[in-house]
Amino acid sequence: MRKFISLLFISSLLIGFSCKEDPKKENEGVAQMKKIIAIHDEVMPKMSTIGKLVGKLKPMVDTTEVGQKYDVAMKDLQDAHKSMMDWMKDFGTTFDYGQTMKGEPLTPEQLELLDVEEEKVNVVADKINGSIERAESLLAEAKVE
Repeated sequence: MRKFISLLFISSLLIGFSCKEDPKKENEGVAQMKKIIAIHDEVMPKMSTIGKLVGKLKPMVDTTEVGQKYDVAMKDLQDAHKSMMDWMKDFGTTFDYGQTMKGEPLTPEQLELLDVEEEKVNVVADKINGSIERAESLLAEAKVE
C-alpha cells in the first residue's frame, strides 16, 4: 500500500510538471511583447508631427506637377497615420491591457501571433518614419518651415 501511495504521489508530480507551460516560451512572449510596445512607443509621439506636416502640405496641393508631389506626400502621411490607428485597434482586440503593459500571461494562440504583430508594427513604424522623412525633405526643398 505504501508503495502504491508513493507511486501515485510521484506520478502526480510528474503530471503536474509536464502540464505547466514552458517558462522559457512564456518569458520569450513577455520579452517580445515589450519589444512590440517599445516600437509603438517610439513612433506614437510622431503622430503629432504627421498632423503638423499635413497642415503644412495641404495648402500647397494643387493641379501642378509640384502641387501633386505635395499631395502624394500628404497622402503618405495620412496613410501612415491610418496604419497606426488600425494596428492599435486590431492589437487591442487581440491583447488586453494587462498583457501588453503588465506582462500578464498570454494564451498559446497569442504567443503564436507575436511574430505577426511584431512584423506589422515594424511596417507601421517604417511607414511613419518614411512618410515624415519624405515630407520634411519636400518641404525643405520648398523652404517651408
